[in-house]
Amino acid sequence: MPPRKIIIDTDPGQDDAVAILLALASPEELEVLGITAVAGNVPLPLTQRNARMVCELANRRDIPVFAGCDTPLERTLVTAEHVHGKTGLDGPDLPDPTMPLQDQHAVDFIIDTLRAADPGTVTLCPLGPLTNIATAFTRAPDIVSRVQEIVLMGGAYFEVGNITPTAEFNIYVDPQAADIVFKSGAQLTVMPLDVTHQALVTTPRNDAFRALGTPVGIAVAQMTDFFERFDKEKYGSEGAPLHDPCVTAYLIRPDLFKGRHVNVEIETTSPLTLGMTVADWWGVTNRAPNATFMGSLDADGYFALLTERLARL
Repeated sequence: MPPRKIIIDTDPGQDDAVAILLALASPEELEVLGITAVAGNVPLPLTQRNARMVCELANRRDIPVFAGCDTPLERTLVTAEHVHGKTGLDGPDLPDPTMPLQDQHAVDFIIDTLRAADPGTVTLCPLGPLTNIATAFTRAPDIVSRVQEIVLMGGAYFEVGNITPTAEFNIYVDPQAADIVFKSGAQLTVMPLDVTHQALVTTPRNDAFRALGTPVGIAVAQMTDFFERFDKEKYGSEGAPLHDPCVTAYLIRPDLFKGRHVNVEIETTSPLTLGMTVADWWGVTNRAPNATFMGSLDADGYFALLTERLARL
């Protein structure tokens, strides 16, 4: 089979960086058409910079990187420097990127790419807030039916929230955008905290990254060394959840994940539960299923895949 064509929409973020590296290390399965940056973990000037730094770390200066939306659709931007550090990629000492940022806006790139490709041949991989995707769908409704699938990291149900008691960060930053995407009719596969909190970077797993002895392996180990301090303190866990690589790992090894096709609605008005992903896991409503909501992960298989692929870079 030819590799699956993907656009990675991202707000790097250490775990975003690992997701990008996994995709770039897997050319047999994935062809990265471009990387579109959005404001989220840190503001847009840093996310587009970080995306280019990650491409250069992987020695893939050929990957076009586009800057997208710098604010959510209706809300003031909320960022997560308290987790990811002031740059978003704190931990390793990576050089400033020298590869150019593309002149085209990320939203226009998404629209043009989907219109130019055969229908059902491009998958969107959002790793951050859904502002770019929702803007593209609103501006060009014709592209929705052309999307092969949207595989996104976001939301939570049984694990509740990580930025509020009920909301996961990516959805909370722009719940209006998430609402548009979840109501779009596109095929959706969701990697919520319910799955990503099973992807813990324990000491042995991080040691395996470092033991690769390559710039990529060492940088990844330094990234997780940095951001695990927040999660260990917050959750009392053995390590930090490596959220976003679940998206690219799923495209390579879907057998590592299990979930249900259920209805998922986004809360956009309640001050108490704003940004909550209300997943009808038990089928207690009459609302039509609109997303495959993942619930479990083979964590050992996931980290074996990560380590094997990162060793290629």
